[in-house]
Amino acid sequence: MKIGILTGGGDCPGLNAVIRAIVKKGDKYGFDILGIRSGWQGMIQGKIEPITINSVHGILPRGGTIIGTSRTNPFKKEEYVQKTFDNYKRFGIDAIIAIGGEDTLGVANKLNKMGLNIVGIPKTIDNDLACTDYTFGFDTAVTIATEAIDRLHTTAESHDRIMVLEVMGRHTGWIATIAGLAGGADCILIPEKPFNIDDICMLIKRRHEKGKSFSIVVVAEGVKPEEGTGFVVQDEKVDAFGHIRLGGISHTIAKEIEKKTGYETRVTILGHIQRGGTPTPFDRVLATRFGVAAVDLVKNGDFGKMVSLQGNKIVTVNLEEAVSALKTVDLSLFEIAEVFFG
Repeated sequence: MKIGILTGGGDCPGLNAVIRAIVKKGDKYGFDILGIRSGWQGMIQGKIEPITINSVHGILPRGGTIIGTSRTNPFKKEEYVQKTFDNYKRFGIDAIIAIGGEDTLGVANKLNKMGLNIVGIPKTIDNDLACTDYTFGFDTAVTIATEAIDRLHTTAESHDRIMVLEVMGRHTGWIATIAGLAGGADCILIPEKPFNIDDICMLIKRRHEKGKSFSIVVVAEGVKPEEGTGFVVQDEKVDAFGHIRLGGISHTIAKEIEKKTGYETRVTILGHIQRGGTPTPFDRVLATRFGVAAVDLVKNGDFGKMVSLQGNKIVTVNLEEAVSALKTVDLSLFEIAEVFFG
């Protein structure tokens, strides 16, 4: 049996751990593993090559993905879909393990319905994929963001500043909420709760009245103000799935805070730093468990499914269900974080 594996969407820590697990488990069953280069783009262009045990030597702690990734959407053109099917047959692929978030797995779900044998593995540092408690990469991103908050605390306190930290989170605020709670943020802004700048400034002023001369504000990149003025974007370019590039709303928020409070305010945007580098032990283990479970699904012919973490168990769910809706922040968790605001 030949299994093709691809990684799609943004890179994140743990992808290589998944690849390694698939190759190692596949080898136990005598399967041949093929690496599909640059996500779905590789299926369209036929950039497919064998991955052996030697290929995955030493990659467990490495960030990124040894087979590359892209945000290519084969459903942009009918000819791309046909090329995907042609290359599936040409390379003798029996099944594909697609590793990605809502976009990559959304494509996987459509292609599976059209006749390709596909299994999904959830990957997104935003942790916003439905039907799984955690996606690998999230724990690493939270760890990086928490460390940044810890470091900003010392500078903020030394200079009596307001520090605004912008983290990833297009539609959901999981990184902002968990990292903010872990790092002792004084205010957290997430897409699930449109913000009022006057309320933020009032909170900061109250802290100063209590003798606190600094504040840490954690902002998810996709937050929106209550008045509905929309996202602040880097530019108007969109990716293959139609998503605009976010980033920069923290600068607008910081300017308003400084103008309304008179307190010096600085901005730090973590950006791609959250995606890079060595995965945490939790993400390495979760990615490994997902990879092993996905190969078992292929062996059993259980296609159209995604492996998932529920509690401490690896279970399977339908791809259709997994990509049907985003998993937003549990507001009861956010209410715990709010206890420490101000």
